[in-house]
Amino acid sequence: MATVRLDQKSRALTRAIPESYHSALAKFFGSGPTDINLAREQHNAYCKALEDAGLEVHVLPEDENQPDCVFVEDQAVIIDGHVLLPVPGHPSRVNEQPPIADFLIEKMGGAQICRMSGDARMDGGDILRLGDIFFVGRSSRTNDGGIKELEDLLEHLNYELRIIDIPDGALHLTSIASTPTDEIILAPKGMLPEDAFGELPEGSQVCWMPIEETYGCNTIGLPGNKVLVAEGYPAVLNKLIELNLEPIILDVSQFRAGDGSLTCCSLFY
Repeated sequence: MATVRLDQKSRALTRAIPESYHSALAKFFGSGPTDINLAREQHNAYCKALEDAGLEVHVLPEDENQPDCVFVEDQAVIIDGHVLLPVPGHPSRVNEQPPIADFLIEKMGGAQICRMSGDARMDGGDILRLGDIFFVGRSSRTNDGGIKELEDLLEHLNYELRIIDIPDGALHLTSIASTPTDEIILAPKGMLPEDAFGELPEGSQVCWMPIEETYGCNTIGLPGNKVLVAEGYPAVLNKLIELNLEPIILDVSQFRAGDGSLTCCSLFY
């Protein structure tokens, strides 16, 4: 989940992997999951890594009718006690949302709940936060109507929104960029223009990684200078170490096979 600051990451919502996961949507990073047992082992390791970092982790039951249900990030946008429930960009994923919405409404008593409607479409994976600046990807899953509803919420909260057009070879903004800290963006050089993020606040920077390590640019920053990072991306790993961060390396090959990344599998609330 890329819309919360590090100091707001104390509880995480995840969701178990169904047997039907082999039918997950796959077009960008993967060609479809091949090993459900391995996928579950990798998901268990993911949840344990969050717990070991001091977070309280809740795992919702899987839904066999929703092959992509493990990718909870797309189903809610949580910003400072406000929850925006988008209409997901792919029709097959709409019915993943109700149990996630019910859980958040129950656990976040008093939260302001907003629901998208009409032709607005958005996946939570298209949103990235750097301090008080939010970036949204205009993508195959997020349209101008969805961006306008997000903009309305952010204006109410006095935050800035910047739009980034996502190239055809990428699914979401967080598929190709992440914030391992509240001041650093990781992104693949050549996938986005070098001015894509605009002028950043003093002390913030974009660290451009080799385009062949695009997938590795999706990380999760955690309290205590810890960062979850996918196995197999040495340039990203070395950059995190250079930044005095503590990488926690995870094998997420079966996430990737279903077009998912590290941030896809959790919501911080």
